[in-house]
Parts: sequence; C-alpha cells; structure tokens
Amino acid sequence: MSIEVKNLSFGYGSHEVLRNISFTAEEGKLLAVLGPNGAGKSTLFRCILGLLHGYHGFILLNGEDVRGMRPARLAQGIAYIPQTHHPVFQFSVADMVLMGTAHQVGMLRAPAEYEREQALAAMRQTGIEHLAKKSYLHLSGGEQQLVLIARALAQQAKVLLMDEPTSNLDYGNQQRVLERIRGLTKQGYTVVLSTHNPQHALHFADNILALFNSSVAAFGAPQEVLDEALLKKLYGVDVALIETHRGHVLFPVLEEGD
Repeated sequence: MSIEVKNLSFGYGSHEVLRNISFTAEEGKLLAVLGPNGAGKSTLFRCILGLLHGYHGFILLNGEDVRGMRPARLAQGIAYIPQTHHPVFQFSVADMVLMGTAHQVGMLRAPAEYEREQALAAMRQTGIEHLAKKSYLHLSGGEQQLVLIARALAQQAKVLLMDEPTSNLDYGNQQRVLERIRGLTKQGYTVVLSTHNPQHALHFADNILALFNSSVAAFGAPQEVLDEALLKKLYGVDVALIETHRGHVLFPVLEEGD
C-alpha cells in the first residue's frame, strides 16, 4: 500500500505551512522526513491522517483520495505511532496493544477473541509478547515505543506514520527500535518516519523527504540527495559526510579553537 501526495498546500489563516508538497511513499519502503522545527512535518502528518481539512492538492492511499474516506476506513489503511507518552491509567501492555483494534469494535461491543488474537499477533511481531501483563508505565522508553508500534500493527493498517519514534530513547534503544521498524518494511509495510537525526535517515531509509521553508528541499534516495549542502541548508551547521566501508557517516565540522 502506498501514499502519494500531489501539490499539497496548507496554511493556518495567512500563514502558509506547506507549499506544493509532492512525493510518494512506496509500498515496503521507509521514507524519512527531515527538516528543522517549523518546516511542516507535523502538519503534513495531520493532513495525511485526515485531521486537517481545507488543504489544496491530493493525498492518495493506493490511488484513492483520502479526502472522501470516513475515519474508520482511513484507519484500515493508515496507522499513527506517536512519540513515547505516559497515559494516566495503569494499562497493561496487552490492553495498550488491544486499543489498536478499536476501529473494528462497535460502541456496544467489547473486544472479542478475534481482536485479542490480533493484539497477540502484533506483540509477537514486535517481540514484546513476554511483556503482555506488565504495566506500560513501568517499561523502558524503548519497550514503550515497541508497544506503540504493536498497537499500530494490531490496527492492521499497512501504512505506518511515525512521529520521531526515537526522540526520547537512549542510543541502544534507538538502534533496536529502528531495526524493528526497518524489519517491518521487509514484511510489506510502508513507513513514513519523521526524524531530527539525518544519520538515521542515511542508515535506515530507502528515500528521504527534506522540508524547508514550507517546501520540498529534496526528495530521493539518501545517497543521491543527502549531502553537506542540504544539511547546511536545513540546519544551518557545517557537517562532513565521510564514506566508510560500512556506509556514510556524518561528523560536525567544528570551528577552529573548539
């Protein structure tokens, strides 16, 4: 399942946030969205999720315009994974994941065995089945993020939108979570992932969408579009892109005396 965005423009009143944004997130691929704060990444996600209306252009889910889809229908195709968060109540991991099936359950029906099997399968898929009875609040940041991913998988959508999934994680958990995410693309999932770490995009992404000043600054394969000039434009810092036998690595260029 793919997402195609064509000439998408959106603004809050007179403030233009997105201007003629076009790209395709291909089935079974990971698209990393880069850009400084205020570049429009979150607004782009909200448009795709159907949370913002009044935009110009088109957002197509497998060729179908999402503008006419009901929320339940859209939830069958696209799942959203937020940054790690802390709910008020002491939900178990199993209950957190089961919430991903909510769009399938009517107002007068509790989750049945079918939905519980979906949740269990999602926990197995992300390697957290052993955590099912634990409190979500008592997990590590990396484990919590995997629970949120499992909840999205239980939704049975094939397009996953992830908002900076590693932003609150330590170095080891960042790698482990990204490896799990990368593994999902090999299972046919389409992943659109925003990140402030261009090194992650270099190592894990199939394509990069770089946003700057409300527009597309670059779109394409990391090795083709992600260079020192683009990073300087996006973040205003000098970075050296070094080729190693294990791939490209980014290093900050320090001023003399630093």
